[in-house]
Amino acid sequence: MNTTPLSPDDPAELGGFTLLGRIGHGGMGQVYLGESAAGEAVAVKVIKPTVVDSETRQRFAQEIEVLKTIWGPRVAAFVKADTESEQPWLATEYVEGPDLRRLLDTRGVLSPLAAASLGATLAEALAGVHSQGLLHRDLKPANILLGPNGPKIIDFGLAVFAESSASLTAPNMVMGTPACMSPEQANGEKPLTAPVDVYALGAVLLCMTTGHYPYQADHVQVLFSHIVDPDKAPDLSGAPEELVGLLSSMLRHAQHDRPTMDEVVTQCVAVIKAHGATVAQARRQLASLTTVAYEPPEPSPVPAPAPPPTDAEAFAEVSTLLAPNPVAVAPTVPLPQQSAAPAHPPGYTPTVAVTTPDAEPTTEAAPQPTPAPPAGPRRSAAALRIAAQLRETYASTAPF
Repeated sequence: MNTTPLSPDDPAELGGFTLLGRIGHGGMGQVYLGESAAGEAVAVKVIKPTVVDSETRQRFAQEIEVLKTIWGPRVAAFVKADTESEQPWLATEYVEGPDLRRLLDTRGVLSPLAAASLGATLAEALAGVHSQGLLHRDLKPANILLGPNGPKIIDFGLAVFAESSASLTAPNMVMGTPACMSPEQANGEKPLTAPVDVYALGAVLLCMTTGHYPYQADHVQVLFSHIVDPDKAPDLSGAPEELVGLLSSMLRHAQHDRPTMDEVVTQCVAVIKAHGATVAQARRQLASLTTVAYEPPEPSPVPAPAPPPTDAEAFAEVSTLLAPNPVAVAPTVPLPQQSAAPAHPPGYTPTVAVTTPDAEPTTEAAPQPTPAPPAGPRRSAAALRIAAQLRETYASTAPF
């Protein structure tokens, strides 16, 4: 997950966490990368002072209470929160990796094998959430992070207890992200049930394999009209043949016609096996998409080798410079590219939405090479020359 530097107006510390940079921001607040006193990384979500009112605090408190009840390896875990402070904040587990929207923008659409692994993993995780009597209600690419150990779901700000009809929304007001919203959610039906997340997961998988959502329109009102129209079929153009049947069933208009999360897992695993792969192999391919292959620069010309130094201290200096941990070179996985349509369609503004757009990535300037220290009386000229070259090469390739 990319971070940007803190601004002068950002706090340096919050709730015992040192804030290191910005992760993202939205209409409701800012998300920071924080670090505990013991060095544990966390994501700290802070509500903006301009939107702090009684309803915002109540909704934020609901999100925290929901997070406290959710457990599972695919849900970013709750760490700590304070809803009563001047700026309410929430700290959760930090996942080192991009969200699916950023992954789509940078790497292109997923292969059928990677998409099937993503679908199986998320469906199994959401089945666990549903078994705890909860719904997510706002599943979308930006709310799914792909870390080194696979995907994790974040932002349960709109989550509700599945059997509860209680809501903080006003009558005739819809909460969620239209691009991934099911017809019953767009219609404002209450209470919502598990198929609402099945539909959203289908929309996510369609987007990640084609670059577009089930329905698209220039205006949100037109988009809503497409979603709630039972005669308007979702756009599955470009979807991998082996996933068309599954996506079509997940995106059915009638919620009782959609598969359960367990059935989604079964069908995704069948796709993986049809490709001659195991579930573990497919998951490794998916996780490898977060790793950027390291390509070292062309080496500088090296002078003719000199006789090896006999000075033990000079030899120790050169050995120490060779000691930094090597950079692992991970294989890249070729992905089919969608050239006819943009990798990520234009965003929509829902009637009421809680969204956290990503902060723009920044590129830090490479540190300047450290000059070689003055030669001591027991260091040979050859050893110092090699040491200087190693410093320069290491500085130019260091990722920080």
